[in-house]
Amino acid sequence: MASTRATHDILVASNRGPVSYTLDSTGELTAKRGGGGLVSGLSAIGPDAGALWVCSALSDDDREAVRRGVGEQGVRMLDIDAETHAAAYNGIANSALWFVHHMLYQTPLEPVFDAEFRRQWAAYETYNRAFAEALAEEAAEGAAVLVQDYHLTLVPRMLRELRPDLRIGHFSHTPWAPPDYFRLLPDDIAAQVLDGILGADRAAFLTQRWADAFTECCHAVLGPGVAAETRIGVHGLGADADFLRERSHRPDVDERMAALREQIGVAPDGGARKAIVRVDRTELSKNIVRGLLAYRELLEDRPQWRERVVHVAFAYPSRQDLAVYRDYTAEVQRVADEINSRYGTTGWTPVVLHVKDDFARSLAAYRLADVALVNPIRDGMNLVAKEVPVVSDDGCVLVLSREAGAYEELGEDAITVNPYDVSGTAVALHEALSVPVGERAERTKRLAVAATALPPAQWFLDQLRAVRSAR
Repeated sequence: MASTRATHDILVASNRGPVSYTLDSTGELTAKRGGGGLVSGLSAIGPDAGALWVCSALSDDDREAVRRGVGEQGVRMLDIDAETHAAAYNGIANSALWFVHHMLYQTPLEPVFDAEFRRQWAAYETYNRAFAEALAEEAAEGAAVLVQDYHLTLVPRMLRELRPDLRIGHFSHTPWAPPDYFRLLPDDIAAQVLDGILGADRAAFLTQRWADAFTECCHAVLGPGVAAETRIGVHGLGADADFLRERSHRPDVDERMAALREQIGVAPDGGARKAIVRVDRTELSKNIVRGLLAYRELLEDRPQWRERVVHVAFAYPSRQDLAVYRDYTAEVQRVADEINSRYGTTGWTPVVLHVKDDFARSLAAYRLADVALVNPIRDGMNLVAKEVPVVSDDGCVLVLSREAGAYEELGEDAITVNPYDVSGTAVALHEALSVPVGERAERTKRLAVAATALPPAQWFLDQLRAVRSAR
């Protein structure tokens, strides 16, 4: 709920907040708290720090909560018109900016920046302005404001014009496209996105590669020297080791492990089958289909692995309100079914595919994985690559795309792949499955150390300190 006085010294702004609401048949609203790096990070400053999280109502139930005046302490949820939010979120953020930064367009046919795109862009401006005005209203004099991600690229400049006294930071959780690809955007839109972020005192990224790409885009689109007044930073979000290790040994995880082991089964000689594990949303950038094709090629070219390995693939549906995502989810299912039909036997299902999100089951898969396959086309970081080594019971070999942000920290102890090279990925899977137990354990230890170098609380506090001292 909104404050009557501007008393907040620390503010976070993001599309999705730490709470969501469900309206039941009796008209009662129930709040559900979320998780993630921001939630963990913000909790590190304590309840007395004067912090406020500004977020958007994402559903009709969220909007109803705002209209009733229902809210959580430390959270202000914005009731932005549903049509405006849909155009800004699906039309621009997820169908344009996400596609640009992850380099996902099939350029002979897309993108098409027409009158409809311009209408959606106007909604994106309106959406960003609502955040800027709420932040300006809520922030105390000289407060620190941490604006999150590609949904809110225009907020820093808008907020700077409203409240020049504030310390403003912007953090990008995605990759940043190189100049040639970023300039697929219309020239004025590309300039507006960059100038919006440059309204911040500090712009931060998950890796140096993405930070450098942003600077290069500023030079290419706005001109050399334009970005000089905005400091650039890098904060590689790490895994929350304490939480993961505690949560992964609760009884529900043990139950899921027993069920997965039964699904995996045993090899014809009575020995344990190996498990290649992936845990992803069916996001286009995650490259699940090529991972399945690589596994298929492994079974075709190296028949010694048949009945001795199972690909445990968790592909949790994402953004199913967009047709291209529905089609992609269907293709994941189709390829998995094809592999099982072609190679499966009475006692062996080559691909165990789960599409219903289950965090306990994901942790169980982390613990029993012999190989973790993380092969995104592009990824800002990819926390799965960092989480698996932290909770692995017996050591796990990481097969990692060089296009994941995590590659910068984990590449030395992973088996690296070009995400487009299906044959190369099949070879990498064979290599990973063949790594001796002792070497696998040593790799995992080193990966876990690197993966936890900057846990969420420290990640957030480092940004906060940097923004406060940016001027």
